[in-house]
Amino acid sequence: MKLYNFFRSGTSHRLRIALNLKGLDYDYVAVDLRRDEHLGEAFRALNPQGLVPALVDGEQVLIQSPAIVEWLEERHPAPPLLPADAAGRARVRALAALIGCDIHPLNNRRVLEYLRHTLGHDEAAVAAWCRTWIAAGFAALEALLAADPARGDFCHGDAPTLADVYLVPQVESARRFGVDLAPYPNIVAVDAACAALPAFARAAPAVQPDAA
Repeated sequence: MKLYNFFRSGTSHRLRIALNLKGLDYDYVAVDLRRDEHLGEAFRALNPQGLVPALVDGEQVLIQSPAIVEWLEERHPAPPLLPADAAGRARVRALAALIGCDIHPLNNRRVLEYLRHTLGHDEAAVAAWCRTWIAAGFAALEALLAADPARGDFCHGDAPTLADVYLVPQVESARRFGVDLAPYPNIVAVDAACAALPAFARAAPAVQPDAA
């Protein structure tokens, strides 16, 4: 498999975590968003949307990280990223969607570039935008984690799930934009538990070959 991705991309980060948790090897292909390589003809031939990540498995090209992670779960079910019970699966998917649908899209690169270059906002305003929406989402997520008496070290139970795959990249992004994490002790604790696992450590942006 070949993973076309960018070290600082949150969607790329979550996919690296999922691949590592599944114990799957992949070739790392860097797509430098800073140089707009994702908008070039070569990458758009893989993904016409011009977004990372893209995963190539033989002749198959997969795009959109939620779809790719679900594909991985179906093709490589062990270890599972979803609980065995329907209620547990619904909860994990909801936690992941809270991040993937309601937080991340508001602070991804396309939106921030529009704020900078089309609306003319300076970096302070852009960072304030990111902190606002990350904090709003984290407040809800923290409440959900705190209300679960059966929760272990991770978002759901005692092993990482899809929810943790989504959470850790968003915490990394929160730190980058200067979000105060003190109000979210459960989120911080889950992030620390994940950081202790090699699959998460190897996926961190700072240790990727294109990190700079």
